[in-house]
Amino acid sequence: MRKKVTIVGAGATGGSMVEILQAKGYCDIVVVDIIEGLPQGKAGTNDWKDTAGSDVVVITSGSPRKPGMSREDLVNINANIVRDVAKKAVQHSPDAIIVEFANPMDAMCHIAKQATNLPRNRIIGQGGMLDSTRFRTFLGWEVGASVKDVDAYVLGGHTDATMVPIVSHAFIGGIPLRQLLPKDRIDAIVERTRKAGTEIVGLLGTSAWYSPAWGTVEMVESILLDRKRILPCSIHLEGEYGIKGSFVGVLAQLGARRLSRSSWSRTSSPA
Repeated sequence: MRKKVTIVGAGATGGSMVEILQAKGYCDIVVVDIIEGLPQGKAGTNDWKDTAGSDVVVITSGSPRKPGMSREDLVNINANIVRDVAKKAVQHSPDAIIVEFANPMDAMCHIAKQATNLPRNRIIGQGGMLDSTRFRTFLGWEVGASVKDVDAYVLGGHTDATMVPIVSHAFIGGIPLRQLLPKDRIDAIVERTRKAGTEIVGLLGTSAWYSPAWGTVEMVESILLDRKRILPCSIHLEGEYGIKGSFVGVLAQLGARRLSRSSWSRTSSPA
C-alpha cells in the first residue's frame, strides 16, 4: 500500500513540496488549505477528511516573514493556526508523524506538541536541514568546491541568534575547515549563514520556499522509505545535553521506526 503525505498550506512552499514529491512518485499526496479555491488550483482540497490516514503531515500553514521581521515576530500570528492544524491532523491521521515547518519553527513544535500530546518521536521540526544546506553552500563557494563534498551542520535553534554552525566538525573533501580557511573568513560565513533567511526576505520580500521545500522532502523521504538518515532536525529533548523540555536542533535518525536521537550527535560540539 502506498504511503500518504498531507501538506498543510497550499502557498509557495507547500506547492513546491507537492511538486517535488509528485516527481519522485513514491507516495500519494494531499494538499489542504483553509482558503477556498487555492488548494483546488493545485489539485488540493479544503476538506480535512481527504487527509485521513496520512503517514506524514507537513505543516507549512502560517504567515511568512516580511522585510524587517524576525522569525520570532511571527509567534503570536502563527500559534493559533498551528494549534488548530495540529489538532485536525491527528484527528484524521492519529498515527501520523508531524513535520513542523511554520516559523518560529522551534516554538511552533511546542505548540503542536501541546495541542496533540504526541510523543516526541512524532513531532519533528525542519530548520537544521535548510540552515545546514546554506552553510555548506557558502563554504563551497568560498573554496571553489562542490557542495556535495562539504560536510557541515547547523544545530541549535532556527533563529539568527540561536543557530550554531558547527565549525569544529566541518570538513571539505575530508579536510577540516580550519585548515582551509582563516578565522576571519570562517566567521564571516558563519554570520552570513545565521542571517541568510533575512537576506532572502530582503531580496524576495517574503520567506524562501524552494530550498526549504527540498530540505523538508529529504526528511519525509527518509521516514517513508526507511532510509535511516542522520539529519539535523528540531526534536524535543528530554535530558540530552543537559536540556529538558525544549525543541532544539540536533542530529537525529529518521526512518520507518520514526525518529530516534542519534549517538552520532554526541560527537558534535557547539564551537
